[in-house]
Amino acid sequence: MAKNMQPIAKRCRALGISPAVMGYSKKTSNRNPGGKMRRKKSEYSMQLTEKQKVKFIYGIMEKQFRAYYEKAEQAEGKTGAVLLTLIERRLDNVIFRLGLAATRREARQLVSHSHFTVNGKKVNIPSYLVKVGDVIEVKEKSRSTARFKAIADGETSSIVTPKWLEKNENLLGGKVVAAPQREDIDFPVEEHLIVELYSK
Repeated sequence: MAKNMQPIAKRCRALGISPAVMGYSKKTSNRNPGGKMRRKKSEYSMQLTEKQKVKFIYGIMEKQFRAYYEKAEQAEGKTGAVLLTLIERRLDNVIFRLGLAATRREARQLVSHSHFTVNGKKVNIPSYLVKVGDVIEVKEKSRSTARFKAIADGETSSIVTPKWLEKNENLLGGKVVAAPQREDIDFPVEEHLIVELYSK
C-alpha cells in the first residue's frame, strides 16, 4: 500500500481539519487551515479536497474509496451520507472509536496483527465492515501485552465513544448497538462535493 509521508500536522492544515480528528494532540494548532495562502479554489479543487480529506482521515487508498462510493451509490438514501457511514463501519475505525488504539493508523496495525475478534472469531482485515449486533473484543492472548494492559489498568482514552457503539471496559471491547448516522461523523466534510466529483 502506498503511503503519504507528509507530516500529519501539515496534511491536516492543508485539508482544513484538526489533528484531534486523527487522534493526535490538539496542541498542534490549525490556525490557518488550507495553508499560508488563502487563494480562491476552483470547484474541482474543492471537490478533490473533500475526497482527499475523507481518504486521509480513514487511511483509504483511491481504489478502495471508489469501491465504497459505488456501493453507497447503489444503496438507499443520500449517496454522500451513506458513503461516510459505510466507511465509519470499518473495523480499524471501530477499534479507534472504542479507544483501543490512539489513532486509526495504530488501529489498522493492531487489526492486521490479529489482536481482535468479532463475535468470537479472529478478524485481521482492517476494512472489515461491522454490523449491528457485532461484539468486538481484544483477543485473550493479546490482553497481556503492554498496550492493552495499560487500558485495562485504567489509562483511559480521550476519544469519546459514539452512541452507535457500546464500550465494555471489562472485556476490552464493545458492541455495535446501532448503525452509524451522518451526525456521528465528527469532522467537517461536505460530502455532496465528493458525489459531484464522481458523478462527472
